[in-house]
Amino acid sequence: MHNTAKALDRAFDRRTLRTSVTAAALLMISFAGVHGQSKTLPANTRFFVPQPPSGSVQQVESLLKQDQLKNALLITAMETVPQAVWLTSGTPAEVSATVTSTFREATFERAVPVLVLYNIPGRDCGSYSAGGAEDTADYETWIDAIAAAIGNQKVVIILEPDALADLPSDCGYDQPAATVAQLTTDRFTQINYAVTTLEAGAQTLVYMDAGNSHWQAVPIMAQRLVQAGIQQAQGFFTNVSNFNLSNYETTYDTWVSDCIAFGMDPEQGGWRLGNYSYCASQYYSPLGTVNPDDITTWIYTDEWYQQNMGTAVPTTRFVVDTSRNGQGPLDASIYANAPYNQPASVVQTLTNGSWCNPPARGLGTHPTANTGVPLLDAYLWVKTPGQSDGTCDAAGGARAWDYVDYTQPGWPTDAAGQAVFDPLWGLDDPIAGAWFPQQALDLAQRSNPALLP
Repeated sequence: MHNTAKALDRAFDRRTLRTSVTAAALLMISFAGVHGQSKTLPANTRFFVPQPPSGSVQQVESLLKQDQLKNALLITAMETVPQAVWLTSGTPAEVSATVTSTFREATFERAVPVLVLYNIPGRDCGSYSAGGAEDTADYETWIDAIAAAIGNQKVVIILEPDALADLPSDCGYDQPAATVAQLTTDRFTQINYAVTTLEAGAQTLVYMDAGNSHWQAVPIMAQRLVQAGIQQAQGFFTNVSNFNLSNYETTYDTWVSDCIAFGMDPEQGGWRLGNYSYCASQYYSPLGTVNPDDITTWIYTDEWYQQNMGTAVPTTRFVVDTSRNGQGPLDASIYANAPYNQPASVVQTLTNGSWCNPPARGLGTHPTANTGVPLLDAYLWVKTPGQSDGTCDAAGGARAWDYVDYTQPGWPTDAAGQAVFDPLWGLDDPIAGAWFPQQALDLAQRSNPALLP
């Protein structure tokens, strides 16, 4: 092994890798200090680089043993980019300790941490990332503990991804309508409480869930945000754990902000107040020519807002997750072509499941508060790159495949094996939140911008 390789091997020793990654990150930032007492994100805000996940540490070690030096450097470079810290469970005491330790490390870096709160009751409709607090009372106690641990320190809060875009009423629960309605009412109560409690912090900036540009229509999302307390929050977020290109997200987010302003404007006798359903959306197609996957066809929605905003001025701000949108979303239609030759029904299922560990994506714009986009506070890496979205397979509905049309040696030949297999990766995906080394390296290799010179 040549000298460079030996130096890398020492740098990535099991006992020192975590420290080495943090040190590398610190070389990439200046110690300008956490910014002043304000509910803003100045353009030169420095975001926190947390300790790398154990899975990335193990992957770097493995790559070095295989003399894959460039790939080892790619994973290491990925871990020097600021990322969010996820709070997904734990007792009040446990989550308080995690918040306290995070701020201790962030203070050392003189950086602003981004915390993702992901513990809402009924989380993820009971799907791959199921879990959450037992009930509203437990959730409120958990929120109280986090708020107390934060105090007056500067922090960005990403509050409950999917909690508003995927309400209990959207989940298709096999329960009485009254039960589902109560769960939905509880969801708004829980989010309202979290926003009010956390925003009491002098430097706590809370952003609420608004799904993404390829999900709920603008009027629906605007109405839900208002009902959940957007007026008390810093703003909302989109694209968490998703892959939509940033221009799609910022356009959609701007319309959501426009719609909120439209529905709160008392102009012309107040006929618009509360009528968010009047707003145009990414699906608005007066001439039947709009394509939600083609932003060049979204001109009619832009025109609608230009013609109908009147004196309403949008002020609701937003942030966008760019952790995995460097190459945009998966186009599953490629699997209809040779050599795969998958039927239309399979391609449609793959399209519907394209949110779940799609291959050939890439890391996106690095976190920054210097966005140049009106109302866009920051691009952030919210989803932890390299962590699996779940066991994306036919059994869970995220995959389908005709193995007669295409298969590979070593792929399962029995129905049971095929049900839990991901043909897009050629393996069984790790469970949600587990490290996915193949995806991690793929994201790093396809990063846009590139991670390495």
